[in-house]
Amino acid sequence: MKISASRFAGASLAVLSLTLAVPATAQDDASQATPTTEAIPGDQAAPAQDGNAIVVYGLRRADTLQDTPAAITAFSAETIANAGIEKPADFINLTPNVNLVETQNVGNAFVIIRGITQARNSEPSVAVVVDGVQQVNPAQFNQDLFDIQQIEVLKGPQGALYGRNAIGGAIIITTKQPTDQLEGSVTVGIDNGFGWYTHGGISGPLAKGVKFRLSGLFKDTDGYIRNPYLGEDADPYKDYALRGNLLFDLGPDWNLDLRASADRTRTQGFWYNIVADVNDVSLPVRVNNAGIDNRDTNNVSAKLSYAGEGFKMTSVTSYDTVKEIITGDAFDFLPINEAFCHVTPFCFSGNNDLNQSQYLNVKAFSQELRFESPTSTPLFWMFGGYMISTDRFISTGNMLDLGKGVFPVYRTPTTNPDNPQYSFLSDQQNNFAWAAFANLGYEFSDLFRIDGSLRYDHDRRKNTTKTPEAWLAYINYIAFLNGAPQSHEGDVRRRNFSDWQPKVTATFTPTKNLTIYGGYSRGFRSGGFNQTGVGVVAASSGVVGVNDVFEAETADTLEAGFKSQWFDGLLTLNGAAFTTTSKNGYFFVYLYANSTQNLGNVPKVRLKGIELEARVVPADDFQIDASWGLTDSEIKAFPDPAAIGNEAPDISRSTINVGVQWTPDMGGGVSGLLRWDFRRTGRTWWDVYNTTVRNPVSLLDVRAGIKTDAWSLTAFASNLFNEKYNAEFSPGGFVFKARPRVYGVEAGYRF
Repeated sequence: MKISASRFAGASLAVLSLTLAVPATAQDDASQATPTTEAIPGDQAAPAQDGNAIVVYGLRRADTLQDTPAAITAFSAETIANAGIEKPADFINLTPNVNLVETQNVGNAFVIIRGITQARNSEPSVAVVVDGVQQVNPAQFNQDLFDIQQIEVLKGPQGALYGRNAIGGAIIITTKQPTDQLEGSVTVGIDNGFGWYTHGGISGPLAKGVKFRLSGLFKDTDGYIRNPYLGEDADPYKDYALRGNLLFDLGPDWNLDLRASADRTRTQGFWYNIVADVNDVSLPVRVNNAGIDNRDTNNVSAKLSYAGEGFKMTSVTSYDTVKEIITGDAFDFLPINEAFCHVTPFCFSGNNDLNQSQYLNVKAFSQELRFESPTSTPLFWMFGGYMISTDRFISTGNMLDLGKGVFPVYRTPTTNPDNPQYSFLSDQQNNFAWAAFANLGYEFSDLFRIDGSLRYDHDRRKNTTKTPEAWLAYINYIAFLNGAPQSHEGDVRRRNFSDWQPKVTATFTPTKNLTIYGGYSRGFRSGGFNQTGVGVVAASSGVVGVNDVFEAETADTLEAGFKSQWFDGLLTLNGAAFTTTSKNGYFFVYLYANSTQNLGNVPKVRLKGIELEARVVPADDFQIDASWGLTDSEIKAFPDPAAIGNEAPDISRSTINVGVQWTPDMGGGVSGLLRWDFRRTGRTWWDVYNTTVRNPVSLLDVRAGIKTDAWSLTAFASNLFNEKYNAEFSPGGFVFKARPRVYGVEAGYRF
């Protein structure tokens, strides 16, 4: 069902009218998430507030969540513990109008916010900032979370604040900080994988003016999705992670924050089924090659800050590496003795199957320098610059499956006779981006404030073909047939992508308990390069919208929203309505002919939506949360007229969240926990032609336990009713099974 402009405007006005119709009562600021009294160390001092209020930093200045003029869902340390948030999917599933698609391999997890999508090998749809350092590659995002203090999810373009690729929003993750006293915690758990895990941290002073924090995680499970052909689970998972932090007080007004982290993930991927209907979950995983999926990520960063008289300077320097090798079966993902003959142009007797390998290696150095005023004055200003240099290598290829296994291929084609190379492509990208930004906000009175931000991003990209000449023969043959230029090893392609990203927000606060805001923002996401020669292959295959270069995307958004509290904190009610015009949005295409994963552009998509979030706290130990998000999309322009008017790919029509939490005092310093979280994700479309649509998916997670100040014991179950569904449908009929029911028990100790 489409939403007409009149109905959308009417619904938006109704939401605002509902808020204005109820008289507000004077009260202190109540929390939007589970109450916490621990402030988050940020770049600005926290404002004066009620002890129950959450302070957020997503708009680059400290403010209470209820006073911040943006659609933000925040999770405090207590909420993170009570809800069992241990991976990105956990908090995204609690956020309206936000979805996470997990597929193919651990580095491919796509965040979709308000219809702004992401795909394989694409630029991210959100800026992910961990302790003030922005992640440089989307393959970093899907990591286990541990020792986390707060998570903020900002919806709507945030490019004026966080630069290119914050086109859908921003996710701000703050880990727990070094402490003045020695303290620590450890958690151990088991689940039905059969798996076990442990994570924890220790913190305290090292010397005068020096504090530390060290935290880590280990997780090991056999998996949850059975492969009956191999007699084992398709998704074993092992992860090791370590993070360290040193905080130096360098004297009057100077602080230095040094951080380092490393994560090593070992799992498997490419365990697809091929179906026509995304709702078909009847087929088991039956790949004959388990393969590997090994991802290594590293980060070192330094944040130097100086708090002078009337201003603050912050410098953030970061170096990141991401390396992932993934091997496994290839199309049609059936055992070798059942696969049909699909090798082109020849069929080999007894060897009619393929397997595949993909290698990604990214290195990036980034630097940000900004100056800002105190937030306590009516006039707030900030200006600065940012730069990032990135080297990215990617290779993909198919090998003939001789029944002897699949072996990784890195920078050059394999010479392994047990797994002979069938196709191979590789590219080296050297990118340099820079930005300049300025923010200005003025509080005219207690009732009215205007904030404006402007950022210019320039992204220079260079792609060098690393494919050996012999392996370009097929692409050049297709090019010859179509009168297209030939490709050669060493070919260099260059493109510059740049844009201005403005943001203007007006905030009206008629009472202490009601905030109304509205404004305009633009997001910009860089374009990039598909692998060499895919444009001509796509054209010869009848695929439109896919070229050697995919263009930059922009999203222009108008938004109006409100935040309100009623009846002395009994009820919190927030809402927002938005309309977005996306130009050159991404869509994904897999080309069988050269076994490549490619991005195309949808020239124009119109997105409209509404969000409502409510919380009822009838007692100190009992709360109910509910939220509803609606996103309506329509393709307005596309090279093939058959797609115009369709839903945009990868977008879910709606989300519904309902959570109930009871934490009774059981006496003797013991409290209980009973929590359930329900999530319903509406109908989801997957390609520009809307060839299939996934039916709504309903999931229920539960947790129950007891705890004291020193220890806790909790039982949990996610997807309690074992809902069977496919996490993704990729054009061509590829479906990736979602995780079934997972249950277990964990124990924690704090000192």
